[in-house]
Formats: sequence, structure tokens, C-alpha cells
Amino acid sequence: MLDSFIPSWAELLRFMPEIILSLVGSLLVMLEPVTGPKSKSMLGHVAIAGLIVALGATFVAHANPGAAFSSMIVVDGFATFFRVIVFTVGILTIFSSYQYLDREGSNRGEYYALILFSVVGQSVMVVANELIMIFIGLEISSIATYVLAGFLRDDKRNNESAIKYFLLGSFATGFLLYGIALIYGATGTTDLGEVRQAVLQSAEPPVLLLSVAAGLMFIGLGFKVSGAPFQMWTPDVYQGAPTPVTAFMSAGPKAAAFAIFLRIFVTVFESVGDRWEPLIWASALASMTIGNFAALQQKNFKRLLAYSSIAHAGYVLVALTARSEIGTASAMFYLAAYALMNMGAFAVIAHVAGKGETTVDVSDFAGLGAKQPVTAALLTIFMLSLIGVPLTGGFFGKFYIFKAALESKLLWLAILGLLNSAVAAYYYLRVLVVMYMEEPSARTENLEPMPMSLQAALWLPAAGVLFLGIFPSAVLEFASASARLLGQ
Repeated sequence: MLDSFIPSWAELLRFMPEIILSLVGSLLVMLEPVTGPKSKSMLGHVAIAGLIVALGATFVAHANPGAAFSSMIVVDGFATFFRVIVFTVGILTIFSSYQYLDREGSNRGEYYALILFSVVGQSVMVVANELIMIFIGLEISSIATYVLAGFLRDDKRNNESAIKYFLLGSFATGFLLYGIALIYGATGTTDLGEVRQAVLQSAEPPVLLLSVAAGLMFIGLGFKVSGAPFQMWTPDVYQGAPTPVTAFMSAGPKAAAFAIFLRIFVTVFESVGDRWEPLIWASALASMTIGNFAALQQKNFKRLLAYSSIAHAGYVLVALTARSEIGTASAMFYLAAYALMNMGAFAVIAHVAGKGETTVDVSDFAGLGAKQPVTAALLTIFMLSLIGVPLTGGFFGKFYIFKAALESKLLWLAILGLLNSAVAAYYYLRVLVVMYMEEPSARTENLEPMPMSLQAALWLPAAGVLFLGIFPSAVLEFASASARLLGQ
């Protein structure tokens, strides 16, 4: 009997990335008190090393796929894809944090530990095959991110950001838990595979109960992905949080939440898809419309990207509405491209923003093309990718999403999505006009040289965005194969 509770080497191997990051995060907490003020950046190096090792362990685990720990987690192509995204986001976040934390006088080891613990939670979410395990991963990620949002304790904006994020996030989690409880009540299990089989094999499936559960879980997950009408927290939290943390929140937790969205709605709720499809349809359209039209009015660059994030959540929801393999694959591809271009854009903001983030308006970027042409060129790549210009990852991401919508006969949603993309082009291009066609601002005139760590946080995502735009088939084929297995 005891042997059944001892994990096998194969199970440990499949969970090794999370084990590595948990150990490294704990090590950072222990090293913090004995590390001198001038050596804090070394703790960041340790965190990056841990993430790189975990990334390597991800590929080793992918070579040994399967379930682990009584099928509570499963390692497949889908899990590997999102593991790579969240680990990459963690690495880029730390690269973009060194200069920012030094400037704010808050370079401390617990910051890097919180990043790792949040990434652990996100990774648990994407490999989870059981609803309680999904909740545990979600809470590990959320609690660490709540603290990160208010990491600069003497900054009132950070405090406000953390409180709003915590209160609204906790409220949304309650809906998610209630949905999980209803699923258990309807099927007697919280294992995703068993729930699906229970519904498919039932002579009279509890359609009404499952529909209510789907609605409640949509509320909880809709908050995490900033989907309308649960997007109200996004602009204030994104603006108030430290810029590297804002970049992290906009990419890692969002990708992990969408992974849950896809895994649950493609498996558990597929049988009641006709009931939840109109809900996702309406949320997708509202997210795109609210996000894009609100962004038109923004002068603060972080708030502009916050509303942009809402709009991009709408594009991914379009793919989810399609309820097809190509829809799932296009959502995966788009989330990878979005993570890269958003991380890069926020890294530029972290560089330009002065101490206390006093220069984060779009007008503060005036003349950046003349003063730091390489930085401006990289930001241009990210802005063009957010628009969806060819030869960037954003172009193929939107192309495949709208293709999936058309193949699923979602004609009007595809048309309205394309019109929203045209609206979005205005506020992204406005940034380029300010950078290249206006006289340098006081901030760009006195902009300090960019350190190597921040250059890495810009060049790596820029290379990734261009790779996805020029060679999309490599990633899309892997995503398509993963989506095919997910639906079985």
C-alpha cells in the first residue's frame, strides 16, 4: 500500500521543472539576508539560471510524456508549449528588472523568489489535469503576483494596484471554486478526463448544471485573462504596478489562464458547447471593442497597453469561440507571439520611465528615434507586431485566429475583429509618430545608456517576434499537433 504513495522516477521527471524552481526560489529567500547590497543582482542571476535549467527539464519531460501523481498532472505537447512560454516570460522579466530595481533602490532577493514562485504556479496550471490542482496552481501564481504588484511598498500607486488586484482576484476565484463544486456535484469527480467521460457516457447528462458551472468558471477565468466584462481592474493595476511586473502580469499569468480556459472548455464543456459559445462570442467582441476604443483616449503608455491587453484577450477568445483544432492551435500561437511583443514593449517603458515612473506618457517618448535609434527600432517591431503587420508574429497570430473563426462560420465575429484591428492601428502608429516625427522630450534628451541585461530583454523577444513572423510553420505545426491530442 505504501508503494502507491511513492512517486516513480518517471513521475518526478515529469514534475521536475516545478521542483527545480521551487528549490531555487527557496534558496533565494535563504540567501537574501546574507547577501550584501551590492550583490543583490547575483540573486537575479541565480533565478535566471534556475529558469534556464527548468526550461531544459521541460524538454526532457516532453521526451517522456504521460500522466503523473494519480493523473493530477499530465505532460503533453500542450503543457510543454505553455511551460516554455511562462519560463521564457520569467527570464525576460528578470532581465528587464535589474536596472529598474536599482533605480528604485529595491533590488532584493525576495523579488526574484516571488517571480519564480509565480512561474511555478503558472506551470502547475498548464500541466494540471485535475480541477483542484488547477486551483492550487492558480492560487500559487496569484498570491505571488499580488505581492509583486505592490513590491515598492513606499509607492502609493503600487499599494493601490496590489489591493485592487488582490480584492478583485479573490472575488473572481470564488466563482471559479463554485463552478468546480458544481462539476463535482454533477459528476462525482474533478479529474478532467473522468468528468468528460462521465458526461459523454451519461444517458441524461446534467446539461443545466454543467452550463451553470461553465458560466461560473468563465467569470473566474475571464478575470484572469482580462476579458470583458471582467476587465475593470486591468488599467489601474497595470499602471500602478512596477513596469517589469506589469510586463510579467500581461504575459505569463494570462498565458497560463488561457491554457486552463482551453483545456477545460475543450474537454469538460465540449458537450455543452452550444450553450457557452454565445457567452464567449459576446465577451470576445466586447473585449476587442472596449479595449481598442478606450486605448484611443490614453496618454499614459502603460494604460494604453493595458487596454490593448484587453483587446488582445478578445482576439484569443475569438479562437476559443471557434471550438476547433485550428482555433486552439491559433490561440496557442497567438499567445506565444503576444507574450514576446508585450514583454519587449514594456521593457522599453521600463528603460524610459524615470525614477518613480514619472515619464511614462506617450509624449515622453518623443524623439527616441533620434536619441536611441536601436531602442526605437526594437519598439517599432513590437508595435507593428501588435498591429499585425506582415513578417511579424502578430500578423500570423491574427491571420490564423480569423481563419479559424471563418472555418467555424463565425463570419460576423471575424469581420468585427478585423475592424477592431484597424482601429487599433491608430494608437500603435501614434507611438511611432511621436518617436520619429517629434522633437526629443526632456526625458529622451537625458536618457541613460541601456545596460546589457535590458538589451537582452529587448533583443530576445524581437528575434522571437520576427522568427514567428518569418517561420511560423515550425511553431504552428507543434501547436496543431498538441491541439489535436488535447481534443481526444
